[in-house]
Amino acid sequence: MDFTVVWAAIIALGLLLYVVLDGFDLGIGIVFPLFPDERERDLMMNTVAPVWDGNETWLVLGGAALFGAFPIVYATVLSALYLPLVAMLACLILRGVSFEIRGKASRTKHLWDLAFIGGSTGAAFFQGVSLGAFVQGIPLANGEFAGDAFGWLTPFALLTGLGVVATYALLGCCWLVAKTEGDIQRRLHRLVWPLTLVLVAFIAAVSIWTPLQEPGVAARWFSAQWFYRMLPAPFLVALCAYFMRRAARERHHTRPFLLAMGFVVLGYAGLLATLWPYAIPSSVTLWEAAAPERTLTFTLTGAVVILPIILAYTMLGYWVFRGKVRHGEHHYH
Repeated sequence: MDFTVVWAAIIALGLLLYVVLDGFDLGIGIVFPLFPDERERDLMMNTVAPVWDGNETWLVLGGAALFGAFPIVYATVLSALYLPLVAMLACLILRGVSFEIRGKASRTKHLWDLAFIGGSTGAAFFQGVSLGAFVQGIPLANGEFAGDAFGWLTPFALLTGLGVVATYALLGCCWLVAKTEGDIQRRLHRLVWPLTLVLVAFIAAVSIWTPLQEPGVAARWFSAQWFYRMLPAPFLVALCAYFMRRAARERHHTRPFLLAMGFVVLGYAGLLATLWPYAIPSSVTLWEAAAPERTLTFTLTGAVVILPIILAYTMLGYWVFRGKVRHGEHHYH
């Protein structure tokens, strides 16, 4: 068994689950400005009150697993992306504090609304910026970061930052469609298709820009081995968009969220195909970055125990709080 690939798969799965799960509750903060009514905002926040903090478990798991299994990547990425990652964590803290305090505030509730909007949008944006900077590559010298503190600040990284904001906004909107009813659900249905078009535009822009700026990526994408494997991707994105349009028109409750997850999975699959087999794009492969095999084996033993527990309590939380959320129901801590 190749423990390096196993650990890479675990980290990839953890990050995918984080993007989907924390993505939709960050997305609620992003679409918050479109729903100024206080009672509707209370309802929107109540849809994620029981689960939002548990969703962040996957981010912690991904960071810890990266430190244990690929310490070179952990050290290099933190050095190269220190500023956007710290900004992301600050936004997540602001979002969490505002979430808790807003439910108990009265006179300052509008200020905590702004904090929730800013924290959610900022966290999504800086996650996307970090992703874009990582895909562009990190300069190394003698195995250490050799760039400057603002090397991550590029037009491509800003584009991916806005793309992640659009992704989370669609996830949040579709989650709310599944969890609400009545007038607010009708208005959310009307929002689904415009957000889908925005997301598809970002997917197209990133997909065109990536091979243009990275010759190595272009060579891999258009090689005989990879071209026909990746050819179905744009058609699958178009198919998701078509069914999203139908779901919004026919006012389905859960189908939009499933299709939004489809967009995320397709984009994530494209990202993994672009990066493979590198742990740091075009510089360090997974096997070069991996910890010693004894370390991988030992930590994998713990992961085999911990992962099922995390999955179990995550699924239990969603099962217990399944169904619609209505006005007057409170799930604040």
